[in-house]
Amino acid sequence: MMDKHSPCRSEKMVKTIIICAALAAASLTGCAGLSADVHTANPAAVLQGERTYTIARMPSQDASADHPQFETMLRDELAKNGFTDTAGNSAHYLLSIAYDTRPVVVGVGAKDCAPGACERSPEPPFALFDGRAYRHALTLRFFEQSSGQEVYKVSAASSDRDADPLHAMPALVKSALAKFPFDAPPDWRVKLRTQETGGVPDVVSVKPLKP
Repeated sequence: MMDKHSPCRSEKMVKTIIICAALAAASLTGCAGLSADVHTANPAAVLQGERTYTIARMPSQDASADHPQFETMLRDELAKNGFTDTAGNSAHYLLSIAYDTRPVVVGVGAKDCAPGACERSPEPPFALFDGRAYRHALTLRFFEQSSGQEVYKVSAASSDRDADPLHAMPALVKSALAKFPFDAPPDWRVKLRTQETGGVPDVVSVKPLKP
């Protein structure tokens, strides 16, 4: 009698893992379209007063060769919302920018596995589509300069297979400012379309995420 954990059964399990891993990886390669998830800590915030701001930089951002490009993208999008950068002079708002890119893994589960071997794999047992996944995140925080009170915070995050944060930043900037400010609920999905000429993508839809 063939044991239930025979080589044939193991081979089927491996094939199942391969298929599931490939499907999971496909969602990061563009099959699902370009999109970003947006979260606001205080939706429907009222930004009162003059729409002027100045950017507060961290020491690491002053030393970064990429940061000026991030700020240029933000200035262009904020200008479309009626905001003016006072370049360090007196402004109503102080804008804090935080962003990071870090590798993530695509976990793969399997059914009908041997006892003690059913734990979720931290990542597929091989490289998929010749690259690992990366999560990019951007957070913008607006403070009233006079009181120091935070009045609005919005974060945008996306995943792809490009480790360069500059590649993801146009979509994140566009997503974070797709509505300004975002209404309740706090979580949204922004779908975008890339332009043939490159640059900042266009927003296709902005929809709240269902709980």
